[in-house]
Amino acid sequence: MNRPLDLDTPATFRADRLVDVLIPTRNRPAELAVTLAGLAAQEGVPGFGVVVSDQSDGAPAFAHPAAATMVRALRHQGHRVLLTRRLPRRGLAEHRAYLLAASTARYVLSLDDDVWLESGTLHRLVTALGELDCGFVGNGVHGLSYADDVRPEAHGHYEEWIGRPAPERIRPGTPEWNRARIHSAANLQHVTEQLALPPGAWRAYKVSWIGGCVLYDRAKLVDSGGFEFWRRVQEKHQGEDVAAQLAVLARYGGAGILPSGAYHLESPTTVTDRDVEAWEVVLADEDAAQPA
Repeated sequence: MNRPLDLDTPATFRADRLVDVLIPTRNRPAELAVTLAGLAAQEGVPGFGVVVSDQSDGAPAFAHPAAATMVRALRHQGHRVLLTRRLPRRGLAEHRAYLLAASTARYVLSLDDDVWLESGTLHRLVTALGELDCGFVGNGVHGLSYADDVRPEAHGHYEEWIGRPAPERIRPGTPEWNRARIHSAANLQHVTEQLALPPGAWRAYKVSWIGGCVLYDRAKLVDSGGFEFWRRVQEKHQGEDVAAQLAVLARYGGAGILPSGAYHLESPTTVTDRDVEAWEVVLADEDAAQPA
């Protein structure tokens, strides 16, 4: 019999850790269990914290026995896990702002509830962000059902950073915006195979934005505005991660990291109402604020 979980409290969770993992979830108990299992397999970053914020229509996903077991496994390993519900729903950006406010860690990993991380991924991201000293690093997610779908026309968007990533102002319609094509299907896996990196090696490459698995320097994310733009976008939106990353890129720079240890579960989306792109609203506000 699966006994009730201790949810922990925001006050006792907040601490000066190196890393907190922030997971928003809704109606995905199976996927959440897999995501938490990936975290439980991470090594080299002791004592990271985990925040799961649920917006399910019924019982919270973390109450499912499989997810609850992974919560207990993480706690058994010495990781603090905070379980919360954020209702009523006010949109994706507000949910991410709520998660960000729950942490005081140096770094925060924004991890979607349908991404499995192979062992060593978190350590590699933390190492990369520490060495690059930029605003964020991330792993584009592999869609393994596309492993045999090779798209060489997309591989040309891969361009490595030499040295520390520089701040970049990236906008739609520019060549830099098309860098996101490298993260579709299994393109990133194919590029990685071509590079044939030796064990333990990694590379930083130029991005416009990354979805699913992004490690931020929390202070730099907050200084760039975080997700506070949620008040300016209607509830039914997407692209909130794009908006936040464009702001961080402009101030502090950012990078994708190869190899990626992030794998998309390819489950149906739970975000079915996508009337607005949050980044379009944010960029329009910025353009309107510019002097004529």
